Amino acid sequence: MNSGDISEALYLKSTRVTLRNKRGLHARASAKFATMAQKFNAKIEVTSCNDVCQETVVGDSIMELLLLGSACGEDISITAHGPDAEAAVKALSTLVEERFGEQE
Repeated sequence: MNSGDISEALYLKSTRVTLRNKRGLHARASAKFATMAQKFNAKIEVTSCNDVCQETVVGDSIMELLLLGSACGEDISITAHGPDAEAAVKALSTLVEERFGEQE
């Protein structure tokens, strides 16, 4: 591993979380996710982790998040590249774990 690889690794974070809100990545949840993703100095990608497909989209696009069609009980992977990668992954995974502020 050269020094470029090491510095690149410092700016890459990823986690996998389960959608717990009743409607999964619907319009409001996608809007909250994308709005939060835009606050960080990082490129954020979201990958659906279901049996049908594993598609990856950018995390700051409401439309692309909606296209994943991820439902309650399905996992998504959140990956961030950049100086704010760790903070971004932590904040976004917390948002998902807290059901986007929804009661159900």
